[in-house]
Amino acid sequence: MTNTALAGASAPAAGRKVTPTGRLILPATADRADWLTARRSGIGSSDVPAILGLVDYTPPLKVYLDKTGHDIDDAGEAAYWGTVNEEPVARRWAMLNRSVIRRIGLVAHVNHPHWMTTLDRRVTECPLSEDEQAPCALEVKTRSAFKSAQWHAGAPDDVLAQMLWQIAVNGYEHMHYAVLIGGNEYHQGTVRRDAYLDVMGDITTAMDKFWTDHVQAEVPPELTGDGEALTRLFRRLHPTRSGSVDIDRHDDALDALLDYRVHQRAESAAKKAKNAAKARMIAALDSAQSALIGGERAYSLEPSNAAPRVDLEQLSERWPDAYAACVAPNPTERIDIAKQYKGDF
Repeated sequence: MTNTALAGASAPAAGRKVTPTGRLILPATADRADWLTARRSGIGSSDVPAILGLVDYTPPLKVYLDKTGHDIDDAGEAAYWGTVNEEPVARRWAMLNRSVIRRIGLVAHVNHPHWMTTLDRRVTECPLSEDEQAPCALEVKTRSAFKSAQWHAGAPDDVLAQMLWQIAVNGYEHMHYAVLIGGNEYHQGTVRRDAYLDVMGDITTAMDKFWTDHVQAEVPPELTGDGEALTRLFRRLHPTRSGSVDIDRHDDALDALLDYRVHQRAESAAKKAKNAAKARMIAALDSAQSALIGGERAYSLEPSNAAPRVDLEQLSERWPDAYAACVAPNPTERIDIAKQYKGDF
């Protein structure tokens, strides 16, 4: 086994078979704009957990819109730091495992062109076998410290789904993963094909169905996933709005309006009840800070480190340059229900 090695050899040509069942679509050095365009012609590994409903922040509709030409870029800080940390985490894995890894690029299955993936690193010398160089790859992740518990029993479901898709696309028998959690906690592991054959079959069937029934048919999937994520998606899709739409015969919209009113009233009642209970709990404290039950603390009134209040009117009036430099607009929206529909209907 050789020591650590990273990208350096000449890149393979597009169209060449680079994994047991995968051919290269674009090399790792390709322009990002070309990569974004090419990946619209298939399902990538990052699309898989979203389509399966395993991540709240990316609903299936977002994948559909991406594939049908809507440019909705929502990459944030987490995506940025994931990209920045990919190389050092990959190097750490290679060093610890005395292995050889290389970047490769966008790959598609030779028999299923819409099965696509961008491998983080191809492993050219696998650490699991001294006798044969089993083809495999490495998936690299960066995660928040709040996600640490998800990795104690191996890769969480969303990452596992990604890796099983990569195994299917490339014809691997296994793949490795390395994750950096909270900036200083490192974990690694292996996912093996033979342990997930039935799951892989379900995943490939679901991806084929999504591609055929939605992307190719140009039929949006149902609105599933986190409501706030969907709202943000619609905000980016329609940054400005005007005009009206008739929903008289739109049963789903009418049901949604009724559901919204039901939950709105329940939310208001729950907030009032919660505040009333809080007041009674504080009243029971009298001048004490903590309440005990059987000699043990039941609850206490603790100071809260709320964000400082900023007088924006005074700031804009007295220090307009500072206001302009530091205060950015934060566009959002609210549902404004017409008076005649605020009751039961």
